[in-house]
Amino acid sequence: MAATLYGIKNCDTMKKAWTWLDAHGVAYDFHDYKKAGIDEATVRRWAGQVGWEVLLNRAGTTFRALSDADKTDIGEDKAIALMLANPSMIKRPVLDTGSKLLVGFKPDTYDMAGLG
Repeated sequence: MAATLYGIKNCDTMKKAWTWLDAHGVAYDFHDYKKAGIDEATVRRWAGQVGWEVLLNRAGTTFRALSDADKTDIGEDKAIALMLANPSMIKRPVLDTGSKLLVGFKPDTYDMAGLG
């Protein structure tokens, strides 16, 4: 089974992940969740594995553009609702290997996950 790399096409971090995976011969399918969307069950499963705090990209422009009311009192349900409404708020990339879920891209993390 090939891994699935989730993210959006226009993202520098995604480009780094693609380059690394290709250079290391890792087979993967790409799921652009800005174009294809992402379902609630998947986001909830990810949140259960790594925590919603890891998934929610608070540093991005989409999050920063939210109203103060939307940025406060964030819990799991509110974070998931925000990520479903604005998939750009999901930290990128998310790599699902079937046995591991890696959020964000760091070459060392991919190496330690046994991908290289």
